[in-house]
Amino acid sequence: MTRPNSPRRLQPSRHQRTRVSQALVADLAERLTPRDAEILDAVWEHRVLTTDQLTAIFFPSIHRARHRLLDLYELRALDRFRPWAPTGSRPWHWILGTTGAHHLAAQRGITPAELRYRPDSAGAIAFSSRLTHQIGVNEFFAQLHATARRRADESEVAEWWPERRCTALWGDLARPDAFGRWTEPASTGQPDTIDFFLEHDTGTEPLSRVLAKLDGYAALTEATGITTPVLFWLPNPTREANFRRLLSAPDVPVATAVHTRPTAVDGPAGPVWLPAGSTGPRHRLIALRGAWGTAGPNRVPA
Repeated sequence: MTRPNSPRRLQPSRHQRTRVSQALVADLAERLTPRDAEILDAVWEHRVLTTDQLTAIFFPSIHRARHRLLDLYELRALDRFRPWAPTGSRPWHWILGTTGAHHLAAQRGITPAELRYRPDSAGAIAFSSRLTHQIGVNEFFAQLHATARRRADESEVAEWWPERRCTALWGDLARPDAFGRWTEPASTGQPDTIDFFLEHDTGTEPLSRVLAKLDGYAALTEATGITTPVLFWLPNPTREANFRRLLSAPDVPVATAVHTRPTAVDGPAGPVWLPAGSTGPRHRLIALRGAWGTAGPNRVPA
C-alpha cells in the first residue's frame, strides 16, 4: 500500500499542467533578481537542493529563504516536492520549474528540450533511487558555502562541478560525484586553493567496489598529468575505519572523513580529513595541499 505522503502519490502540479507562454517567461525575467538567477542555475546544475541547502548557499536566514523560494514557486520558476519520511517530515526539495526552464533556455539561446528539461522532473527526481545520494553530495558543498558565508573572509567554493559535467569530461576513466575547488586566505595574504574529487559514500556499496574506483582516478592522473586528491566522505566512523584498512598505498592522493552535521562550525572545511597512510592528526581541507609532500595535487583547468 502506498503511504499517504509518499513521493509515489505526487501528482503533476499546476506548474506542469499549465502551458508556458512567452508572456509568463517575460514576466519572470522582469521579476528575477541576480540572486534568483543564481538559484535557478544552481537547482538546474545540481538537479535538486533542499530549503536548508539553498539557505546555506544564498540566504542570510531561513525565513528569507522560505519567503523568496515561495515567490519563485508561485512564478513557476521553481517546482518542489517533499519525500516521504517514516517519522516527522522532510524539507522541501526544490527543482527547476517550467517557466524557469524556459528562462534558462532563452538565456542560452536554446530550447527547453535542448536544455534537457522535462516537465515531469519532479516525479522523476522524487522517484530516483539516487535521490539520497544526490542530496548528500549537495549537502557537502552547501556546508562549504555556509562556512564561507560565516567567515566572510574571502573563503569560497570557487568551483563545484556536478557528476554529469565530470562524466562528460572524464567519464571514460573516472566518474567522481563532484569536482570542487576550495579557496581560503593564507597567512601570507594570498589565497590558498585546493582542487579535489568527491566520492560521497552512503554505505550501500561493498567497500571493495568503492575502493576499485581508485583505479579510474589513477588512469585519469596518468592520462592528464594532473594529480588531484580524491576525498571519500563516509557515513560513520566504522565504515571509515573498514575502508582505510583496505586502502594500503593508493596510487593517487586520498583522504577520508565522516559526514559532518550541518551545524558543525567549519563542516568539511574543518580538521576532519585523514590522509591515506596517516594515523593523525586530522587535517583541515586546505591543509591537505601539503599532506602528500612533493607529490601533492596540481590544479585542474577551470
